[in-house]
Amino acid sequence: MKNKKSLGQNWLNNRAILEEIAGLAAGNGDSDLFVGAKELKDKTLEMEGSASGPSGKTGVKRDEICLEIGPGLGTLTSSLLKRFKKVIAVEYDERLAKNLPKSFPGTNLEVVKGDILEFDFSTIKEKYVIAGNIPYYITSPILKKVLLLEEGVRKPARIVLLMQKEVAERIASEKETVLSLLVKNRARVRLGPVVGREEFMPAPKVDSQVIVLEPKEPEVGEEVTKLIEVGFRAPRKKLVHNLAGVVGEAKIRGILKDLGINENVRPGDLHLKDWERISGAMK
Repeated sequence: MKNKKSLGQNWLNNRAILEEIAGLAAGNGDSDLFVGAKELKDKTLEMEGSASGPSGKTGVKRDEICLEIGPGLGTLTSSLLKRFKKVIAVEYDERLAKNLPKSFPGTNLEVVKGDILEFDFSTIKEKYVIAGNIPYYITSPILKKVLLLEEGVRKPARIVLLMQKEVAERIASEKETVLSLLVKNRARVRLGPVVGREEFMPAPKVDSQVIVLEPKEPEVGEEVTKLIEVGFRAPRKKLVHNLAGVVGEAKIRGILKDLGINENVRPGDLHLKDWERISGAMK
């Protein structure tokens, strides 16, 4: 089925990679299994058909639901169905949503035709994880959607996403951005395998990478996150200039000095606890 460039559709077909991503979603994959392992390319895994993934061959499905974002042709869906008792696949493209159930008759697959950004997570009452090969152009909105769930809505146990490599690296980097701080405030982050552009059809212009997120209680509150947004209004400028409009330049310089933070610091040099300390001192 022809892809739609406007929806960022690039099909990943390497079975070894798909099995490993599904294994990571199930919590038992080895994130280094196929990094640079050319012998795995286009090779049918010995464990094909196993529900547990590369690190185990129990054949027992996890007692969890998997919510898949953008299943497309169902290549990852196939691997997820072997590991989870049910897969809920949210597909925006009506053609693909209509065709997907035909590819997996007799399985516990529920296809939801719709936009993941509008999906009602309160409808999921059981323990679940999220997985998906997500379009590059809506990476940030998707991360905000799955991490900033309303109070009382069940949070996913794990989130495993394949995204643009550069974005994944920025999220995990010590050099912070508004997005990286948002993610780290709500989840433990680790990088998974790099997936070269040549593994996709059609091939995108950049490489991809898997990122694994384990949701947690927020480290800092809303007051701090709002200050972060103000502090990053001009990311390349010194923090004192970005926050001068909040408490005045002289005061923010004094606060940074008292906290032992270089007054020439830029927003990307500060971590969550630094922002929390600054926020507390500004009260």
